[in-house]
Amino acid sequence: MRGIWTTDRIRKAEERLLAATPEGALMQRAAFGVAVQAAEMLAAHTGRVAGSRVVLLVGAGNNGGDALWAGQFLRKRGVAVTAVLLNPGKAHPEGLQALRRAGGRTVGLEDAPGVLDAADLVIDGIVGLSARGPLRADAASLLDHLSAPVLAVDLPSGVDPDKGTVDGPAITAARTVTFGARKPLHVLNPQHCGEVVLIDIGLLPELSDPDLQQLNAVDVGLAWPVPGPADNKYSQGVTGIAAGSATYPGAAVLATGSAVLATSGMVRYAGPAADLVRARWPEAIATGSVTDAGRVQAWVVGPGIGTGQEGREVLRHVLSEGVPVCADADATTLMARYPDVLDARDPGTPLVLTPHAGEFERLTGTAPGADRVAAVKAAARKFDAVVLLKGNTTLVAAPDGRVLANVARGSWLATAGSGDVLSGLVGALLASGLDPWLAAGAAAYVHSLAADLAARGVPVSASGVEAAIPAAIRQVRRLS
Repeated sequence: MRGIWTTDRIRKAEERLLAATPEGALMQRAAFGVAVQAAEMLAAHTGRVAGSRVVLLVGAGNNGGDALWAGQFLRKRGVAVTAVLLNPGKAHPEGLQALRRAGGRTVGLEDAPGVLDAADLVIDGIVGLSARGPLRADAASLLDHLSAPVLAVDLPSGVDPDKGTVDGPAITAARTVTFGARKPLHVLNPQHCGEVVLIDIGLLPELSDPDLQQLNAVDVGLAWPVPGPADNKYSQGVTGIAAGSATYPGAAVLATGSAVLATSGMVRYAGPAADLVRARWPEAIATGSVTDAGRVQAWVVGPGIGTGQEGREVLRHVLSEGVPVCADADATTLMARYPDVLDARDPGTPLVLTPHAGEFERLTGTAPGADRVAAVKAAARKFDAVVLLKGNTTLVAAPDGRVLANVARGSWLATAGSGDVLSGLVGALLASGLDPWLAAGAAAYVHSLAADLAARGVPVSASGVEAAIPAAIRQVRRLS
């Protein structure tokens, strides 16, 4: 898993590392990494490095120093480098001297529009990790002149480093170079960060357990259950699906199908859409009621069941079964309206809640707000459950404080029914016996990968996403 740390912990780790490192060594190592990435972007954008034009946006502090030293390295490769000094009196003195010595130019804000309009690449070194809030007016005035790709140093200026929020003018980068370890904004705001490249400066030994974690394909591939020689349909996990209604039969078909395609050993569907489910998924054992479903090792409940008395009784029955439950859609609304329904759950029985932002607000009484990480952690503690908060970056929090972040590969999942597909995946993994936190995170990863494979650059339906699940699982298994 990839670790992500808050900026406060990063700064403290950097202080310890700086105390044991020759003065200036870390900055030059970081700046060289920025220069390498800048050269790569120039080659891709213009077809050349030497003769290209780079503009540095330089603020006070170390990020401005990184940009200046990177400019010095780029000058040695024949790049024309101009530094726009937003606060000349506070620019990093050694970096500024190194750039000028190498033949780089410096200008003030009044000359910035002209040099930015002619740039092939812009390096953003305006603010550092201690900054909060939007760009100030002088820096914000430059945004209209940013036509070239932007390479951000540590973070796009104007983006909150811990929450990833943007409250006003901010840089949008094509690529962000960060040092030592990833920070929360790199997964919470991928739209502004672009591609994130990590430069190793020897910081990891100074850091303990991360604040957030991010699964990669190898993690998911190793976790995903596959049958062995001694397995049978029962040992692989029996998933129960309580979904659908006369109004929303498609939810039943989608949730059941994703559980089948996730290689659940057996899927038992229980609900009013039994005939439709049998017609589409003959592998599933379909009955009309949860009381007739037979034994399962995990339940998925909620998609399309409605929020009336019948749906309430279905939810209460499922929660009383003493097996892991993934509660989605209408189930979360019912929990919000009738909190006593949770009394049917045996204490300690695994529960995974999968709300989008609106359902989260109904469930908890408060919108996720700017600090989505804090909000999802609080909800996980409140309900003693794994909470999967959907979004472009999906967050998965366990009651013990662990948090996973899954960054979507696009917005292809913003379509009706995609949540039903996700709930079936979660349920199948729960039935296999996987840790609920990991099950929710792995399901979110495969879900977004399947959407990307199905879309191929154009919008795709939930049925299309579902059909791509086997290809997504094959891909993560192959990489592991």
